[in-house]
Amino acid sequence: MVSFEMNDLKKIGIGLTGFGILFSFLGIIFFFDKGLLAMGNILFLSGVMLTIGLKSTMQFFTKPKNYKGTISFGIGFFLVLIGWPVIGMILESYGFIVLFSGFWPTLAVFLQRIPVLGWIIQQPFVASFFSRYRGKRVPV
Repeated sequence: MVSFEMNDLKKIGIGLTGFGILFSFLGIIFFFDKGLLAMGNILFLSGVMLTIGLKSTMQFFTKPKNYKGTISFGIGFFLVLIGWPVIGMILESYGFIVLFSGFWPTLAVFLQRIPVLGWIIQQPFVASFFSRYRGKRVPV
């Protein structure tokens, strides 16, 4: 089993990523508020960089198989910053799904280990959904 050392930078990175997701969610809830969406994007990207490191982040976003997602996410990020939040978030969402689709199986296994949430996820109707995607883990 690979150990994941949790130093202070990684803790801050996870916090920033969480706040980035929160601000993006609030930006969508408040009718695509461009300020909240831009803040969420900046916090999310800086959190990812602190969590996995600058070099790993650059390698992840510049892999040839991730070009489509990176370009879509980048153009969407730019559109949010210049004031077109709806189109920008659509492009960002597509890029996010393309970039991070390989992490869904890992996330599903992690969520099943959380005490209360794990019990809900292990219910037959939810477990059948996760079991379809568990075997398709993509190495990074």
